[in-house]
Amino acid sequence: MKRALITGVTGQDGRHLSEYLLEQGYQVFGLLRGQHNPKRAIVEREVPDVRILEGDLTDQTSLIGALQGAQPDEVYNLAAMSFVALSWNQPELTGNVTGLGALRMLEAIRNVQGSSVSGHRAAGIKFYQASSSEMFGRAHEVPQSERTLFHPRSPYGVAKVFAHHITINYRESYGMFACCGILFNHGGPRRGPEFVERKISRAVARIKLGLDKGLTLGNMEAKRDWGYAGDYVKAMHLMLQQDQPDDYVVGMGQSHSVREVAEIAFSHVGLDWREHVEISPSLFRPAEVDLLEADPTKARTVLGWVPEVSFEDLVRMMVDADLEKESSRQ
Repeated sequence: MKRALITGVTGQDGRHLSEYLLEQGYQVFGLLRGQHNPKRAIVEREVPDVRILEGDLTDQTSLIGALQGAQPDEVYNLAAMSFVALSWNQPELTGNVTGLGALRMLEAIRNVQGSSVSGHRAAGIKFYQASSSEMFGRAHEVPQSERTLFHPRSPYGVAKVFAHHITINYRESYGMFACCGILFNHGGPRRGPEFVERKISRAVARIKLGLDKGLTLGNMEAKRDWGYAGDYVKAMHLMLQQDQPDDYVVGMGQSHSVREVAEIAFSHVGLDWREHVEISPSLFRPAEVDLLEADPTKARTVLGWVPEVSFEDLVRMMVDADLEKESSRQ
């Protein structure tokens, strides 16, 4: 039985990945910050077979302890200060958790399994780093592939670039089996309500049920490459099953605007988004990212990864899930 340790296990991706690995016969451990973390109940309810270990990406000693406790074959570093808008308000914390956190985990793995001579593969723990399309920022080309230059436009994006490059550095310096998955936007019913696609789906449900009247959004013309998180965690797993470690862009290969998300979501319940959405300049980013679109050719050809849920079906899935949630609360 393989063993996996997941940081960020309480998040959307962490829960999807936990379910998937358990289905594959893994023993799954989840890293959780704080003994009384209120998010622990979410994991215990949705994926009760995950064994929780305490640890913090800002504390390397706790990471070493978690690795010694889990004795994993694979580590998936999904934890981060992941809400981009918040990273301007807390840039230092974002850098510490999202950037240096990856370094601390890599160093913890190296200490636990022992270092190796440069150029020789270190046996033992395989490492996955959750890189992000936000690293491309003001993209130098469309679509973006593994060879596209990074131009991050937020403290979050900058921190992710550091984590990405330090992962590659440890792979090249110590022979670690370390991979980076450059995942483009991916959502689902488990997405946090602060993210725009979930903000829209939840508002649509509440407006349809008569609980709210309107929704305030920022840049409606910003374009992203959206897919379903349940599909994307399978790509993470596939990366660590290859003979050689490498980095992969994961996305749908098509971009859609925030306005399109709103159009599909509102029309799904028979409403016109223009009658309910207000635009507020206060919700625009200090440095906007206008267009992100993946070139997932490598992931599809090398990994054999193919997403199953379309963009349109993703939006409708989220609206239906929020309708059910909001109705059950009444």
